[in-house]
Order: sequence, then structure tokens, then C-alpha cells
Amino acid sequence: MAEGSGKRKRGARERTASSAPPQGRTAGDQGRGRTGPDRAVPDRTGPGKREYRMEELAGLAGITVRTLRFYRERKLLAPPRREGRIAWYDETHLARLRTISALLERGHTLSGIAELAEAFDHGRNVGELLGLGAPSEETPVRLSPEELADFFGGQATPENLATALDLGYLGTDGGEIVHISRRLLDASAALVREGIPLADVLAAAHRVRAHADALAEIFTDLVLTGDRTPEDLQRLRPLAKSVMEAEVSMALDRRLQARQQDQGRREALESP
Repeated sequence: MAEGSGKRKRGARERTASSAPPQGRTAGDQGRGRTGPDRAVPDRTGPGKREYRMEELAGLAGITVRTLRFYRERKLLAPPRREGRIAWYDETHLARLRTISALLERGHTLSGIAELAEAFDHGRNVGELLGLGAPSEETPVRLSPEELADFFGGQATPENLATALDLGYLGTDGGEIVHISRRLLDASAALVREGIPLADVLAAAHRVRAHADALAEIFTDLVLTGDRTPEDLQRLRPLAKSVMEAEVSMALDRRLQARQQDQGRREALESP
């Protein structure tokens, strides 16, 4: 009898152990109750998400627990979810830690990263940036903070980031940044590679935006007369773009010719 009772107890313990969720189990999997100190647990905030204790999060991010605590003290991380005395971290915390490491490798300081993080956290989200829908002819670009830093090098400063956010070039979507237009991103990066400071590019963008809005208003007022509809405006949109492109091209010709004439006059005055 004693031997049979011992077998039943061992079998019960084995069944209990086999019912524990494996590491990394998500909300849609089986496994209710607590797990070990270094094991991901089902996230009760949404399907498919994972949560980690501090030790596991630090290990996944390749840092020490002491460094993780330091980042928390510097407010580089959002507060974790609390369950009693236990702090649970999720994938957004892990993404932020990996971003911090990547930016440190690129030469950014912790103070600068903290300012960038604050700008990201207070920036407009994608829905607010795009309004009712994405730009009809522009392709938004998703970037991690470190990819944005690669585009602009040391000029991806908190000040320039805040300017781009205010201008509506950038929005946030969780741990990612969304640039409103691939064409504008490529043009801005090309101008910076030519040696033009990003701050000057963004200042010029503010002026261009004001003129572009004025030109769009002129064309809208021109077309939407009588019984014409917004559908007509959309259909005639290529004409507006052709006119603007031609006018800008001729305006650049005039500026270039004027500069050349000024240079010629200066050289004539300076010659013996």
C-alpha cells in the first residue's frame, strides 16, 4: 500500500510539472499561474505579447541588471507593469533597451538619448500624423531610432527631431518612427550628405510648407468654381504638379543666372 501511494504521489507531481508553461509562452497558450524567476509569462494585457522579469529582460538586451536599474532611474524606460511586488516588462521595453545600446554604439550620450526618448514619447502618433488617411501620393517609411540616426549621423539631435515632429515629417508608432514621405526623407538625407546642416534643411522645409500651402490654395480656388467637385480637383491634380514643377525650374534658372551675373560683375570690379 505504501509503495502504491508513493507512485500515485510521484505521478501527480509529474502531471503538475508537465502542465507548467514553457519559457516564452504567450497569452494564447496554456499555462496559468506563476512561473520561475527567469521565465516569460503570459501577458494578461493582450494576445501574443510577452512579459519578462527584470533578470530575463536584462539578459535578452545584453546588459546587466544594474545597468537596467540605472536606465530606469534615468527615465530612459517606461515604468513596468506591477503585479504586487513583481515588475513585468514587455517587448516595448526590450526594443527601447536595444535602441539605447545601438545609439551608444553610434556615439550618442545617455543625456542625448534621454532627450531623444522624451521627444519620441511626446511625439504625435501615426494616426494623428496621417489624419484620415495616408498621403495619396507619398509612401510613409518606418524607421527605428537607430536607423534614423544612420540617415543623419550626429545631426539626429533632440532639437532637430523636435522640429521634424512639429513639422509633421515624423510620427511615432510604438517603438518605431514613421516618416511621412520617402521622397522627402531621401531628399533631406541627400542635402545633409552635401554638407547642408539638417537644422537648415528643416528651417527651409518650414518655408517651403507655407509656400506649398499657398500654391495649393490658389489651384483649389481656380478649379473648384461653378459646379466642379473635389473629384475634379483630384483628376486635375497632375496639372497643378506640372505647373509648379515648371515654375520652380524656371525660377531656379533665374536665380542661377542672377548669381552668375553678380559674380561676373564682382570679378570685373576686382580685376586690375
